[in-house]
Amino acid sequence: MDMQNLATTLEASLDPSQNKHAETALLQEQKKPGFSLLLLRIVASDTYGSTARLAGALYFKNFIRRNWTDESGNYKLPQDEVVSIKRELIGLMISVPANIQYQLGDAVGVIADSDFWRRWDTLVDDLVSRLTPDNARVNNGVLQVAHSIFKRWRPLYRSDELFTEVNHVLGKFGDPFVRLLGSTDQLIEQNRDERPALSQYFSTMNLMMKLLYDLSVQDLPPIFEDNMQSLTSLLHKYLIYDNPLLHTDSDSESGPLEFVKSGIFEVLVLYAQKYEDAFGPFVEQFIGSSWNLLTTTGLGTKNDILVSKALQFLTSVTRMSQHARAFNNEDTMSQVIERVVLPNLSLRDSDMEMFEDEPIEFIRRDLEGSDSDTRRRAATDFLQQLLAQFQKLVTDVVLRYINHYLSDYSKNPGANWKSKDTAVYLFSSIAAKGAVTTSQGVKSVNELVNVIDFFQANVAADLVSDSDVESILKVGAIKYLYVFRSQITREQWRDALPLVVKHLGSPDYVVYTYAAIALERVLALADASKQSVINPTDINPLSAQLLQHLFQLIERDPEPAKLQENEFLMRCVMRVLIVIRDGVVPITDNVLAHFIKITRIISPNPANPRFYYYHFEALGAFIRFAAPSQPGKLENGLYPVFLSILENDVQEFIPYVFQLFAALLEANPSGSLTAYYTSLAQPILSPQFWSSKGNIPALVRLLSSLMTRGASQIAENKQLEPILSIFQSLITSKTNEIYGFELLESIMASFAPSIIEPYFVTVLQLLFTRLQSSKTEAFSSRFVRFYHFISSRIDSGLGADWFISHANQVQEGVYVQLYLSIILPDTQKLARPLDRKVAVISLCKTLTNSVAFAEKYKKGWGYTCETLLKLLENPPIMASKDDTIADQDVDDMSFGVGFTQLQTIRRPAQDYWPEVQDVKSWVGQELQSANARQGGMIRKYAEERLAQSPQTLQVLSVYMSR
Repeated sequence: MDMQNLATTLEASLDPSQNKHAETALLQEQKKPGFSLLLLRIVASDTYGSTARLAGALYFKNFIRRNWTDESGNYKLPQDEVVSIKRELIGLMISVPANIQYQLGDAVGVIADSDFWRRWDTLVDDLVSRLTPDNARVNNGVLQVAHSIFKRWRPLYRSDELFTEVNHVLGKFGDPFVRLLGSTDQLIEQNRDERPALSQYFSTMNLMMKLLYDLSVQDLPPIFEDNMQSLTSLLHKYLIYDNPLLHTDSDSESGPLEFVKSGIFEVLVLYAQKYEDAFGPFVEQFIGSSWNLLTTTGLGTKNDILVSKALQFLTSVTRMSQHARAFNNEDTMSQVIERVVLPNLSLRDSDMEMFEDEPIEFIRRDLEGSDSDTRRRAATDFLQQLLAQFQKLVTDVVLRYINHYLSDYSKNPGANWKSKDTAVYLFSSIAAKGAVTTSQGVKSVNELVNVIDFFQANVAADLVSDSDVESILKVGAIKYLYVFRSQITREQWRDALPLVVKHLGSPDYVVYTYAAIALERVLALADASKQSVINPTDINPLSAQLLQHLFQLIERDPEPAKLQENEFLMRCVMRVLIVIRDGVVPITDNVLAHFIKITRIISPNPANPRFYYYHFEALGAFIRFAAPSQPGKLENGLYPVFLSILENDVQEFIPYVFQLFAALLEANPSGSLTAYYTSLAQPILSPQFWSSKGNIPALVRLLSSLMTRGASQIAENKQLEPILSIFQSLITSKTNEIYGFELLESIMASFAPSIIEPYFVTVLQLLFTRLQSSKTEAFSSRFVRFYHFISSRIDSGLGADWFISHANQVQEGVYVQLYLSIILPDTQKLARPLDRKVAVISLCKTLTNSVAFAEKYKKGWGYTCETLLKLLENPPIMASKDDTIADQDVDDMSFGVGFTQLQTIRRPAQDYWPEVQDVKSWVGQELQSANARQGGMIRKYAEERLAQSPQTLQVLSVYMSR
């Protein structure tokens, strides 16, 4: 493919109607040497259109992410290509437009994660050499590259290696950075009447604020500490700086001034929180300037981030007792509430426009925990920090304002509804102590107020009334229940729940969505004894109607992007199915039809990862509770739509589909493989699916389920060898070794020893090679677990002697080395109760059943006994069966990065010995039984082989006498 065709293909990859074909062509093209450099040439050339150049940058970023290094840090590309990329990338990034620069910056970040700084120790020198005295365009490119690298430090924990890297950067970049800060300040002064130049230099200042944060985030650099007075003077200068040439015409579009000032506040928050000793003497001037900014800045949305950052700074400062004291009087507190808190907490016209025109965006911003950069959230945080310092003063002052607003509302409810909204929001802000948690809402409340009394007196009527109550007040009332849900008793919820359910029928998008949010959370709510606050028997009679209505709301607009817009509705569907459990069985047909319809609509264009995550979680719950009683119906209904996803390579859905296929199989463990599954077995053995790391955990589970149900058919179809080849591939990878062992255990559990026998020596060779050449702690632990798994399964034709005979075919005598140096020592390190249980059973059966240990490894018999007794000092306690489905917070998940586990069908750890619960009693019975069966030989072995360890012999005798 020549450059022009490659550019055309890249452009097509951004077109939804052509991207599948284009992606296939690019996947073939990227196998050719030098592909990445061709991408960079397209990005660099003005010959190709802006779309092709942007597509090239996007593809380059993703190509580098997939192909830069392997899991051991070795380059996957040829060395000359690596060198060329590093040589060309920085200069290119500096020269391209901003939208392309961001994509290349991400690629630089990926390379830096691997190589910086030890394998790319020239990078900082290269960046510094490109800085100029006055060329803002070049400097901005350099600073953008630097930020893309140094911002990696923000979330990292302190370590010696990290500080070595930071010091490497500061040693080369610190002085030039401080000089550039000063020269940029001078250039801004010199060009204060020249709009284009001024805007460029303000872009430089904006990037420098980001870098100031990056460079300070781990520790205060000495060069900044030494220049703290001049540094804070410059920060203060630009915090109060104004120039009409930098004002934007739009009331909603932030400009250079807002960006720079927001960046300064981020730095101030960091310094106030981490470097009080050095920064403390300079704080006072910023407090006064922040107050002035907050009391003079308009309510336009272009100022939202700036105002929220200023409030965050005041919140940080208020944590310092010496500065908080200034607020500790009634007059000052009243001014703070009236002039800072209330203007930023009250609804604006722009908020109501969003409520009506972009309802889903309004919900996401308004929902607790998701609106950290909104004025309301920042004002609330500031108010709650003041409350933490001066609880009675703040409560008394705020209650006066609440009463004022409620009184204003009562005079004219139709016109003054915003006063009611402000009052309820204010009350919620001072009533809640601490953050609103995902699972329980507010866990602790201000004891000076009563949340239930306030609800009954001022909020409940908005839920009960069928007259014309403003939608925003209904939302506020539902949100009140949502926030304080754990403060409401079970009996009170019995009265409140119908009011929430009623509002699912509202015609207003935000109202019915908030009703779904509140319903889902209260259905998940449990008390201190882990009992559900809402009894499932109260929901079961409503479930059919409830689910039907939720599905209708989701399907209201069948356009794919619109249908999957509202993840909150699908999350509520999931929760209802979890709560009613097998109560879904009578309505299976209807629920199944909706799931099939929705899956078909969203499959061609997955647009909202949160929606389809909850969609597949809900499907998982449906399979879990409906499939055991009617597996055929669900298999027949879901197989075609799932197969279509695989055939059309819908990569976002494939890991979910593999998990759901496995759950369908596991729902009917005694059944044989149907034609559906036998036809599925061959495709999932192809390398195509195993090349994506996100598929691997689900594929291993699916293969394991297929083997459990259809081992004989798999053997007849000669598919065991391809499965073993997959095991070989997994076990050689440190990333996937755990899945290799899971697959191997499933193979050993599913097939008769006679079928596995021809391959087992080769399997052991692979395992022994890894143990010798690149053993990891995780690999060693899983190997020991695997050994005990084999050793414990004497009744299945395996056992210690079976393992020994095959191990010694690899190398004579290797078993003794393994047993003494790895298996016995690492057995004590096993942490999971089930692993320790299998080890106990394995060691005990070795003592009672192994011919090799009875006749050949006499010392080993004693060592085995000692290890067993040490395990029994801290015996594994089997957890009682818990059928609870764990709650997963999607905000903590990284969609598209790897495997996403579906909690509703999470497979519990396999217990091959469910009948053994009290391992100590079981060991005693096993020893006694074997001793009787073998005519007292076990006791004789013990007396002979533990003669030098009388204490061990005594403990063993206790077990044998039970």
